Parts: sequence; C-alpha cells; structure tokens
Amino acid sequence: MSTSERNFARRIDLTSLQLFVAVCELGSIGRAAEREFIAASAVSKRLSDLEATLGTALLYRHARGVDLTPAGESLLHHARSVLYSLEKMQGELSEYADGVRGHVRVHANISAIVQFLPEDLGVFTRAHEAIKIDLEEHLSSEVIRAVQEGAADLGVCHVAGGAGELQSLPYRHDRLALIVPTGHALADRRRIDFVESLAFDHVGLHTNSSIYVAMHEAALQAGRSVKLRIHVTGLDAMCRMIENGLGIGVMPQRAFELMQDGIGRGLVSVALDDAWAAREIRLVARDFSTLPVAARSLVNHLHAAADSTDAPESLAA
Repeated sequence: MSTSERNFARRIDLTSLQLFVAVCELGSIGRAAEREFIAASAVSKRLSDLEATLGTALLYRHARGVDLTPAGESLLHHARSVLYSLEKMQGELSEYADGVRGHVRVHANISAIVQFLPEDLGVFTRAHEAIKIDLEEHLSSEVIRAVQEGAADLGVCHVAGGAGELQSLPYRHDRLALIVPTGHALADRRRIDFVESLAFDHVGLHTNSSIYVAMHEAALQAGRSVKLRIHVTGLDAMCRMIENGLGIGVMPQRAFELMQDGIGRGLVSVALDDAWAAREIRLVARDFSTLPVAARSLVNHLHAAADSTDAPESLAA
C-alpha cells in the first residue's frame, strides 16, 4: 500500500461510513439519527466531514430527505462491502474465542461436491473437529475467480481452460457418460461417440459449466450443434428431466451411479469414447505454501486421495 493510500485509509472513519449507509437506506438524516441513537446534527456533521475528506458531494439534500449523487452511489457500494467484511471478520474471530482453531473457505464445482467431497470432508472434519469448513458450490470458472480474488482459500474444480497464475494439485479423476431413459434408442449401446448423440434433444447444465463447454466445443468441431431443450442447475434435476422424456444428458458416471438408487432408476448410462470425457479435478490456491495451517491440513488430506503426488505447478493461461 502506497503512502497516499495509507493516508486515505486513516482519514476514513468507520462510524461515518455506517451513518452514511444508514442515511442512504432510510433516505433521511433524521430517521437515520433516530435508528442509530445519535443527534441529527452530529450525523450531518459527520457526513459533511466525509464529503470534505473525499473532496466531492455525496448527497443531494432537500426538504423531503436526501438523494445520492453519482459519487455517493459509488461510496455506498464500497461502504457496504467494507462493513460486510468487518462483520465477517468479527464472526470468524469470535469462533476462535469459542474454541474453533481454523476456518477454511472452499469453493468447489458440482462434480466434486456430488462425487467426492462429502466423504473426504466428512473424514477430515471428524479428525479435525476444531476446524470449520465453509463450502460453496460454483461453476469451475467462478471457483477459479474466487480463489484469484481471495474470496476462497481453496478451490476444487476442473481447470482445463487455465487458471492464471494459480497453483494446482491433483485431486480426483472422473469420466463423463451419456445418460438416457431405459427405452431410448441409445439405451442398448455400451459405448458411443458424443457426436452420435447430437441427433437427439439434450438436457444441459448452465452454459458456463465445464461439461456444457466441452459438449459445445465437440459439436462445433463436428460442424454440428447441441439441440438443447432445457437448462438445469443440478445433476439431480437433469436426471429427473431425462427420466420424464425431455432429452438425454451428459454427466459424470460416478455421480450418476450415486444418484441411480434414488432418482435415476429409469435411466441407464452409456460410456463416452471422447478424449474430453476423461477429466481431472484439481485443488487450486494462490500459493499453497502461504495458506493458513488449517487450510494446508485440508489440502494435504484431499491431495492424499489423488492418483499421483505432483508438486504444485503454475497454470499459466
């Protein structure tokens, strides 16, 4: 942080930011003063001082209350972000006072969450009861971005498209299969090339998901297109749509096997012969060596499940 940035940070008062947000939410200095149990004149003075510090007007003041200037709208966005981060910091630190000795933020794609993480995280948490794990499901591209931006300590996803300067370690392998209803024309096939499925309607995941991107690229290479009948957000929803005749779909074979006893009884899987159907799920971090102890313990545990023991490598885009 430069000297000018440090000086700016020192001039910004958190109480003034809280009052500014309150005024914006209520549209009135008087109502904000009542809610925050402070004199209206004191609120007005703090806002004026804040405007002087920033060198720009933040509010249009009128008889009915206040409206935001363009600069005020920008500050409101940043102020809410700062205050939210402080609340989150307070919550995490209070957990240490309650005995929690570590907190790991993990973002993972749906394939990892459905197929592998429940068992692996279950074993880890039973062995490390004082470590709290926050797990969020996102698309692989969003997982990578969250790690890059520091919103997650650890990512678990496919990185076929590159991950900038992040480091990665192998975690698990999965293989995609074509899922069809038991009475479908392709149901008796043991193996198939994906392009043969393009004659039929498909049920697909989000267009930014790694599975859909691979399907789309394969279709383009064949000079064809995917006849996508419906988008779904989860593998269980995909199975239900396929079972009810809305199309066929592509998903990880192991995920299908795990769900087959529940919602996939009227479905069968057909192995895909395409090279892109064999995939690797990797652990990603900005720098494994600088992760907190709790996060490194989790990385070691998950990496132990991998098929190889590669050293961290840089994934240049």
